[in-house]
Amino acid sequence: MAEHTRTLGFRVAFALGLGTMIAAGIFSLSGTAVAAVGSSAVVSFVIAAVIAGITAASYSEFASIYSENGGGYLFSSRTFEDDRLLFAVGASLFMGYCATTAFYLATMGEWFHQFLIPHGIPIPHGTVAVATAILLGYLNAQGTEESGTFQVLVTAAKVAVLLVFIAGAFVYEGPAQAVGTFAGEFQADAGGIVSIAAVAFITFFGFSAIAASAGEIIEPRRVVPRAIGASILTVTVLYIFVIVAMVNSPIPPEVVARQGETAMGKVAAAFLGSFGKWLIVAGAIFSMVSASNASILAASGIGSLMGRQGQAPRRFSRIHPEYGTPFWSVTAVTATISLLVLVFMSLFPAEGGLGVLHLGLDALTGFANLNLLGPLAVVNVALIVSRRRFPDMDRPLEVPFTPWVPILGIIANLALITNLPPTGIAIGVAVELVLVGAYLAWGGAPDVEELTREAVGRRQPLGTTNGGDVVEAARARVSDRTAAASGDADLAAAAEEIASAEEAAAAESEDRFRVLVPVARIDRAPSHVRLAAALANVRADDPILQVVNVTHIPEQTPYETVEDDAQKRADRLVERLGEADVDAEYTVEGHISRDIGFDINKTARDDGADLILMGYPQEHYEVTEKVEYDAPCDVVFAQGFDAEDTDRIDTVNVGAGGGPHHDAMLPLVGALGEAGAAVNVVNVRPGGRGEGAGTPEVIRETLDALPAGISVESHQIEADTVADGLVDAAADLGGPLLIGASRTRQFKRWVLGSTPDQVIRRADDLGVPVLVYARPTGVAGRLREAITPFGRYVRRIFG
Repeated sequence: MAEHTRTLGFRVAFALGLGTMIAAGIFSLSGTAVAAVGSSAVVSFVIAAVIAGITAASYSEFASIYSENGGGYLFSSRTFEDDRLLFAVGASLFMGYCATTAFYLATMGEWFHQFLIPHGIPIPHGTVAVATAILLGYLNAQGTEESGTFQVLVTAAKVAVLLVFIAGAFVYEGPAQAVGTFAGEFQADAGGIVSIAAVAFITFFGFSAIAASAGEIIEPRRVVPRAIGASILTVTVLYIFVIVAMVNSPIPPEVVARQGETAMGKVAAAFLGSFGKWLIVAGAIFSMVSASNASILAASGIGSLMGRQGQAPRRFSRIHPEYGTPFWSVTAVTATISLLVLVFMSLFPAEGGLGVLHLGLDALTGFANLNLLGPLAVVNVALIVSRRRFPDMDRPLEVPFTPWVPILGIIANLALITNLPPTGIAIGVAVELVLVGAYLAWGGAPDVEELTREAVGRRQPLGTTNGGDVVEAARARVSDRTAAASGDADLAAAAEEIASAEEAAAAESEDRFRVLVPVARIDRAPSHVRLAAALANVRADDPILQVVNVTHIPEQTPYETVEDDAQKRADRLVERLGEADVDAEYTVEGHISRDIGFDINKTARDDGADLILMGYPQEHYEVTEKVEYDAPCDVVFAQGFDAEDTDRIDTVNVGAGGGPHHDAMLPLVGALGEAGAAVNVVNVRPGGRGEGAGTPEVIRETLDALPAGISVESHQIEADTVADGLVDAAADLGGPLLIGASRTRQFKRWVLGSTPDQVIRRADDLGVPVLVYARPTGVAGRLREAITPFGRYVRRIFG
């Protein structure tokens, strides 16, 4: 089972916030801010910090209630019910985090071009940023514990660098002179101060990265508010001292203004010499990398929650079985960051580029801040609404003076938006409208929690092996004692013994080879479950079968209306299997779902199934394809098996085949052979004309893949089609036919039907049982299978 474990403590949570704030803002905006308003840049940064602190209070109260990933999107979804508003908030935050990361990495790229890359090497702007985004995406896909440790180390390093820079300024000028110079450089430019505050706000948004990652944080109700407050206070103090140092720079103001985002490196060289310059360059790069890492972690958390709630592709919510991370969400974040860098810095930079549109870092900053400030205003509104809708809710931390503090936050957030670069605002609004329009056209998907429901809890292990016997023995002992029980204490002890036995049996079953057997028709359940037992017993000792019946309901039907029917179906299933003499331990449960394929895959993923065995639904291809493409394990589709066919599989027939599904099937064929079955490998040479004839099979690779020492015979057959040859041979030789799922399903089904479809139809006529084996394919597999037939035709044309 793929479980998501909390691994981040206060130290990492504090580093997430601090690391995100100490980034491009302090290393690039400090020079721009001082060039624009002198010492008044301190006022700009304090204004941005105060506004961030007001909204951070709302975040802290929500985080003390909801300890999950998602940040502002999560808080809004727990307060509002309008799907359109919730999608807009989630999409805006997702884009805001991605754009913030793009800004950090693009700025880092400019430092590379200014200080590290020789000017004669023609590396396009944005290349370094995209490469770093891909590396950080890979890091976050591997696991948040590793990226969290990385975050702490890098954040500590760049704080040390800043302290050295600040100390260098005071040593260079002397403390008294440095303070005096700073005091004399204040300007009364209110408009400039507010504009710098609006741009600088991006540097304080790191507090939201803490709340957005609450699902990874240990004891989030206690840790998140403390980490938010500590990180904002720490970074504000550091920013003030950095501005004091920048004002005391011996570099002329016009040079500082011209250097822009890389000015701090020049100033460090003046204070500390060459050593200082390279120290600040290293610190800047470390800062931007760690801030990007934190933002990727936060954005992927929002993407995962949106997928779970049906407002993004459902894959976004999928947890990688090995890494325990939202792999697809991290991938989408990495791709979005790379696209933003390419658009703002490579295709349409501030100077040059394509056409008349010129963007660059200023526009990217405006785009990012718009997508952050808008949702922050909504979060402040959400706090007011939450207090009114849920007055009795337990709130471990409460914002004082509500609703006035959130109202002040709303006004401040909107005021900062009006002072952002207009081009960034225009592009941000356009992108948001496109995303909302696409969502409305799509319509979203049902929430994962609403899509399926377990109507009948799992019956404890039944069948022939120890787990069920242990539980039943415990129940028998308890039953005897209960008859003589004299009080509640005896009954409680009896119930505890049953629960302990059930828990022990469940824990034992988690480590065993598990076959999930979805059953649609109760009358076919005995043959499918006995077949699953036969296959499982050759693959592992003491396997366990998980039998599930899924009752499908349409969107408009409430779950409650079919719960009784689902209960009755599960009872009938238990009764039929009890008469079937299944040679393995099994459990039975009943589900209600609006999407059968999704329910099967989710059950397999949640419970750690090693194999899925189900019927081959000739009329419901959508279920077959969804299970085949998205299952977390291999899938076997069975057709034409009777109960007597599964008593013992003495003979199996397999095509020479080829392809990923065929290759994945061969270990099962080998296991059957090692259990005593005779294996017939059938090589068919199609003599018919047309695409329905199939392609010649290659037998040598199949024979080499089977284990030595088993009984194998090869057969060369000519037939009109591959399907006819395989089925006819199996009918003559006896035993079931095993084939791999088609590699050409998407194309050939539209015209003739895939080879498995043709095999199934032919096998039904001749009474041959068939197993169609499929390994998980995913998106890459779908693309491969879609283009495979075209590649074949090209090879034929050109020999």
